[in-house]
Amino acid sequence: MAAQEDKKDNKKNNHKETNWRNVKGGDFSTWALIWRMIKLAAGYWRGCLRVVFIQLVLLFFLVTTFGGLGSGVKYIQHMTGEDKDKSFVVESIIGGWEWSPDDTWVPMMVLGVICSVVILAAVLHAMARYLEVVWQAGLVQKIVVRLRSDVYNRLQRLSFRFFDSSDSGSLLNRVTTDVQSVRLFVDGVIVELIKLVLALGVFIYVMVGIHPKLTLVCMATVPLLAISSIVFSRLVKPAYKESRVLHDVIVNRLTENLLGKRVVKAFAQEEAEKKKFDEANETFRKQRQWIFWRTSTMIPLMEFFALGNMLMLLTYGGYLYAEGDIEVDGIIVFFLLLRQITEYIFGLFQITDTIQRSLTGSARVFEVLDTEIDIESPAGGGVVEERLKGDIAFKDVKFSYLEGEGVLKGVNLHVEAETCVAILGATGSGKTTLLSLVPRFYDPDAGEVFVDGVRLQEYDLDCLRRNVGLVFQESFLFSTTVWGNIAFGNPKASREKITKAAKIACAHDFIMDLPKGYDTIIGENGMTLSGGQRQRLAIARAVLLEPAILLLDDPTAAIDPETEQEILEAMDQAMLGRTTLVIAHRLSTLRRADRVIVLEDGKIVEEGTHEELMASSGHYRKAAELQIADARSLALLGIEDGGSGQ
Repeated sequence: MAAQEDKKDNKKNNHKETNWRNVKGGDFSTWALIWRMIKLAAGYWRGCLRVVFIQLVLLFFLVTTFGGLGSGVKYIQHMTGEDKDKSFVVESIIGGWEWSPDDTWVPMMVLGVICSVVILAAVLHAMARYLEVVWQAGLVQKIVVRLRSDVYNRLQRLSFRFFDSSDSGSLLNRVTTDVQSVRLFVDGVIVELIKLVLALGVFIYVMVGIHPKLTLVCMATVPLLAISSIVFSRLVKPAYKESRVLHDVIVNRLTENLLGKRVVKAFAQEEAEKKKFDEANETFRKQRQWIFWRTSTMIPLMEFFALGNMLMLLTYGGYLYAEGDIEVDGIIVFFLLLRQITEYIFGLFQITDTIQRSLTGSARVFEVLDTEIDIESPAGGGVVEERLKGDIAFKDVKFSYLEGEGVLKGVNLHVEAETCVAILGATGSGKTTLLSLVPRFYDPDAGEVFVDGVRLQEYDLDCLRRNVGLVFQESFLFSTTVWGNIAFGNPKASREKITKAAKIACAHDFIMDLPKGYDTIIGENGMTLSGGQRQRLAIARAVLLEPAILLLDDPTAAIDPETEQEILEAMDQAMLGRTTLVIAHRLSTLRRADRVIVLEDGKIVEEGTHEELMASSGHYRKAAELQIADARSLALLGIEDGGSGQ
């Protein structure tokens, strides 16, 4: 249950970024995160093997293309040189085969064969590239869909303690943007590293086969490139973490503004809210600009090191060619492979940048996945009953949202089955919190809560909550049909049962007046309905479960006296045969209860029937007398009040 007033008064919202009690592993090391995501990808090893296989195929056709180009240039040099009358041998740069054209072949025929091989290799390379894109995208999307589902499912199972200390904007980011960070790591780091390692391995193998010393000289700047990438990675890591926080601020501003749009417009605060959003947006832009500036400084450095490789090839390679230690096709293949290596080294820079961009978001995903589920059914299954009797007992219950700030302080209360107990108390006295313990939205810090003599922790959680119907002070409705809203807790319910629940909640008549009756789609959060209509739908939704226990969190607080009477009639019908706990402030509701308790500062200070409490001189009588005086004042003005009378 949404503990609205109690939570606000206990200042939980001021600790949203720091009070994650149940988060394990909120602080991940870089290597721990990397290893965890590698294990995540390894769970899809078949897809990973396909990616490795297609990379080897791509590299084979690429090297074949380069070798063909080198052979073509070498043949042209052969035909224009002094040795044109000698036989020409086309050798594979990978090794293992060679081809010598017959003496009857004219030069254009030989070049035609070489060009055909190059074209065929290029076409096959393009086809393999297509398979690479498809297979890689399929692998990554499987991981993303699975991970997003895991995060969403985890959020469904976490207790309210987690949500009390988390901004909705931050949670939205974790399910959407941050999950994409894991995709970015798998796609932009793991897969790219596989490509990089395979490519460097194949390219260096080919280059060593052509000339080992030239390979060593041309690769001299590669360690410098790698060191530069590592330094850059460490430099920008804090900036990417800050970027995530600033993005959360933007999303949170947007979420709050959309949810509170009526309040914003009512107080003409559109410009003020726009200014707040623009400030957050500008702060995010400046921070991202700093990252881009750092990134841009690395690119010229990488290009300088890459140019060094080519200069090494030009000088030392030219010397070897002049000495006859290497042929022209070898120089050409070296040149083409070095260009590819340079691109892959640039890819290494991108990988280090991607690592930092993805690690922060990935850590936030794993924070959710690692958060302890502190409210769940007992191991091996709990007590399951088709229908509970509804006898509730609180025994010395203590509870706090924040350490040292007690909300309930030793509450003892027994509610007999099929009776109604009303709860009265000032804001922050612990009323909503008391109700929240019954369906185990929270567990008490000390003491026990029993239903039918069984500790709540011993029940199967689904069984317990199926036996508890709830109506909130401001009930949330979904943007779907009236049928769908009433049947939310029991989607398989027949239309007859849904209609019966609506009649019990005194909602059937107004539903039939809607354009399409029960098939009418109501707007977001039921904004197309009146407050009384929304509450009656909420009561129908609770009644449809046929619960043994009914919890009503001040359902008449925000409605007018005429509508209140309709809600009270619905409540009277709904409470029949059920144990009911109702938070109330109006006498019209309190008098309907078999017993009333008064909470003050987390303790029960008064308890009894309406008549007994009116005979005392405590808080209840004072509150009642104030309402009676207000009702009489309204009567003098000719205004009726549904909450008057003793």
